[in-house]
Amino acid sequence: MSENYDLNEGPDPAAVAAARPETDAARAESAVDAVGVGPGSPEYLTPRGRRAIREADVVVGFETVVEFVADETDAELLTCGYDDERETLEAFAGRVAEGASGTAALMGDPNHSGYQFVGKVQRAVDAPVRVVPGVSSLQVAASRARTPMEDAEFVTLHKSGDLTADLDRLRENVGERHLLVLPRPYDRMPEDIARTLVTAGGDETLDALVLERLTHPDESVTETTLGELATTGRGADESAFSDLSVLAVRAESSG
Repeated sequence: MSENYDLNEGPDPAAVAAARPETDAARAESAVDAVGVGPGSPEYLTPRGRRAIREADVVVGFETVVEFVADETDAELLTCGYDDERETLEAFAGRVAEGASGTAALMGDPNHSGYQFVGKVQRAVDAPVRVVPGVSSLQVAASRARTPMEDAEFVTLHKSGDLTADLDRLRENVGERHLLVLPRPYDRMPEDIARTLVTAGGDETLDALVLERLTHPDESVTETTLGELATTGRGADESAFSDLSVLAVRAESSG
């Protein structure tokens, strides 16, 4: 490992990943790749990402992510959950230190709520890390909801730590710009976010869409209003939606 570092403490790993521009060393062929694998469908895995996964000696990532690309490679697969994330990344770093080519697999696009894992990989390995962007469920949601990215405020709540600043951005922009939100399972689900926005004065007639499991065979889109969504389930036990959801709130009601 590059230095003693507690993956569960210290600075936000996302800040570590975004601290400076990518170096020339990270653009070299010897770098560790952090690859966005898309929202789930193999059709949304980019050719560049597929090559990085196919040519790797070892691939690391959360189990639910690696399973999407397991058939793309003969690499050693190191999968983790939140409980064994540190130990798994240490094992990955050890393999890279031995000379193995390594690739980290991240859901969607690393630039959309993936920087915490990029930062953890970066601090674990004694090698430059190269981000290979992919397609995010956010991009697919923007297309389904017809909310142009340049007219939208994107906020990810799908991360560890304090969400105050992120929620403030949503409160400030509701009704003024389209909102594209990645919820956090399971304490900030779409219904919880809707209640936050209504309490902040958001127009209850604004169109709200909850887009689930985008690009998967069982993809679904629930079209409702901000007010109706705010009156429904509370928390993990009552939410009507899965952890693979995107909330879109349009700036103007179509009604």
